[in-house]
Amino acid sequence: MPSGEAVCLEEMVWPEVKSAIENGTRTAIVAVGSIEQHGPHLPLNMDTLDGDELARRIATELGDAVAAPTIRPGCSGHHMEFPGTITVPPETLMDVIRSYCRSLDKHDFKHIVLVPTHGGNFGPVKTVVPDIARELDATVIALANLDEHMQLLNEGLSEAGIEYNQDVIHAGAAETAMVLAIDEGLVRTENIESGPEGEISAARLLSEGFKTITENGVLGDPTKATTDAGEVIIQNVVETYVEHIKIERDAV
Repeated sequence: MPSGEAVCLEEMVWPEVKSAIENGTRTAIVAVGSIEQHGPHLPLNMDTLDGDELARRIATELGDAVAAPTIRPGCSGHHMEFPGTITVPPETLMDVIRSYCRSLDKHDFKHIVLVPTHGGNFGPVKTVVPDIARELDATVIALANLDEHMQLLNEGLSEAGIEYNQDVIHAGAAETAMVLAIDEGLVRTENIESGPEGEISAARLLSEGFKTITENGVLGDPTKATTDAGEVIIQNVVETYVEHIKIERDAV
C-alpha cells in the first residue's frame, strides 16, 4: 500500500478497498480485544485500544496490509464481578472470528492475521484457527502465544529502563504505560492503585475470577508506568509480530 494511504479498513470506502487488493494489499490484520475492567484507572476498552493500535502499526509497517476493525467483546467471564465488563462465550467469539475470516477471504485477502490482546481470547483463537484454515483459501496466521505476549510487554518495560516483571499482566505497569502512549487522557491518574504482586495463579484467575485475588481489579504496580515505556512496549510487540508475519507469509 503506497505511503500515506489509509490502512484502517473501516475508514476506507469500498472502491479504495477494491483498488488496494488489486494493487497487492492482500493481508488483513484482525485484533481480538475485549470490553472488561482494568482497575479504577484504565478504561474498559483497554484491550481494544491496544488491538486498534497494534493492528494499525503492524499494517503500516508491512506496507501491504490493512487493519480490520478490532473484534470485541471477548471472553471475559473472569471479570464479570466488576461492573461494565461485557463477555461472550468462547463459541460466540469463535463464530465471529470465522465470519470475519470468511468475509475477508471472500474479498480475496490472501493472509488473515489474528492478534489477540486479551488473555481470555488466546485459547479460542488457537482453537478455531485449524477449522478456518481447512475451509478458506486464505492463510490464517494466529499470533496467539500468550507467554510470548507477556514476555514482550515485560521486555518493553525493561528496555525503557523500568525493571519490573509480572508473570500475569493486567492493569499494572505495562498496560498502563501502553494506554499512556496511545491516549494519556484516558488514564485516570488520580485513581491509580496498586494490586497484588508476586506469584499469581492464572488458572485461579480464570476459574474463580479476578475478584478472588484483587479487590480493585489491578495486578501489580501501575505507578511505575510512563508514556515513553508504553511507546517502547508497543513498538516491541509490533516489530516482533511483523517478523512473525513475514516468516509465515514467505512459508506459504
